Amino acid sequence: MRLLLPFSSPLSATSPASLPEHPPPSKIDCSGLTKILKKSVIGTLTGALTLTLVLSSPIPSVAASIDPYLSMTPPSLSPDSSPEEADTEVLEDDVRPQLVTNEGIVEEAWEIVNDAFLDARSSRWSPETWQKRKEEILSSPIKSRSKAHEVIKKMLGSLGDQYTRFLSPDEFSRMSKYDITGIGINLREVSDGGGNAKLKVLGIVLDGPADIAGVKQGDEILAVNGVDVSGKSSFEVSSLLQGPSKTFVVLKVKHGKCGPLRTIKVQRQVNAQTPVSYRLEKVDNGKISVGYIRLKEFNALARKDFVIAMKRLQDKGASYFVMDLRDNLGGLVQAGIETAKLFLDEGDTVIYTAGRDTETQKTVVADKKPLITAPLIVMVNNRTASASEIVASALHDNCKAILVGERTYGKGLIQSVFELRDGSGVVVTIGKYVTPNHIDINGGGIEPDFRNLPAWDEVKERLSKCNTLQQS
Repeated sequence: MRLLLPFSSPLSATSPASLPEHPPPSKIDCSGLTKILKKSVIGTLTGALTLTLVLSSPIPSVAASIDPYLSMTPPSLSPDSSPEEADTEVLEDDVRPQLVTNEGIVEEAWEIVNDAFLDARSSRWSPETWQKRKEEILSSPIKSRSKAHEVIKKMLGSLGDQYTRFLSPDEFSRMSKYDITGIGINLREVSDGGGNAKLKVLGIVLDGPADIAGVKQGDEILAVNGVDVSGKSSFEVSSLLQGPSKTFVVLKVKHGKCGPLRTIKVQRQVNAQTPVSYRLEKVDNGKISVGYIRLKEFNALARKDFVIAMKRLQDKGASYFVMDLRDNLGGLVQAGIETAKLFLDEGDTVIYTAGRDTETQKTVVADKKPLITAPLIVMVNNRTASASEIVASALHDNCKAILVGERTYGKGLIQSVFELRDGSGVVVTIGKYVTPNHIDINGGGIEPDFRNLPAWDEVKERLSKCNTLQQS
């Protein structure tokens, strides 16, 4: 199984590498359906989960005379957090064979790397050297499953990519229970073989709200609260499923390819906390009203709560805005993409993704008019990472915001998580993010326009010149 996180998700900007496909629907007889064994996707990770980051000192504070409502000292952050731990979106799918050899598990992991791995750093990988590696590994018997797992760990370690790694069955199982809907399911867009996509339940939390209500693994979602979801992305439908804890959502589902249609009422159980805090400040002797919004992470509630904050601040008279992404390590990439789109014109590029497989080579663009057109400052530091860097670069490169603070962390790789046939898994780097101005985020990060907060007249002038250059 392959987990595709976020990109996402997404998306989607985080599309997975190619997977073995199902037989076309026309070849499946509904009177005698058989289960199709295949690798599947859970979610796209935009970073590994176990690395630690050595913190550098915060940038100097800014004098209160510039903007008294903003402190350049980053808010407190959990000491256990790091950019590599910040981005996860998981979907789950599939049954697995009962018998698999130790050599078969090792070869399966080898094939995933051979098909999808992007060597974004060392440039030491090649199909020829990887083939030789396989021949060396399989030249002698692998006598136990634990030995097979050790072989996979060493094999992945030889790639020189800190994000590509092995997951034990227990680690993989915990990851597959990640839930952004609030009802204990994960959704995936699955091709119907005719150019269209269906939304299916490819991960379900046992004894979670949806499981208790009767939703089954593999169910197709047709409607949410009476709204037809045809043509909607998994992220959009996940957002429809969200709501206050203890409230209900009504799903229309289809069991299997030929199964009955059912309407199921599910009680939400939301654990996600809002990542948004905001306030209105008066500056320049009360002449200017500034809306300050801090985003701690990009979780399932980020875009929705950000829109609420923006509208409330606008109603109170805010004509300038500050988005604080300092110490925001990322989160759900698609949530970041959807937040960036709030400021962009229709057709503006949000982000590019690049990889070996054509499925990972995407251009993500805004598809609607902007919700907000006011001058914007985005605050960043050396712990602004991944999804936050996507947002910052999209707004900066499209002349919607200036960046203030420190160079960002520089985490722009896309990982997918693949399940192996014994329930273990591998996290593999399959792509990378490139900004609208064609800057590779990974490694170098994004340089801000200013170290300290500028005057708002200077912000407007800078954005105006940027737009003029862009149009010419």
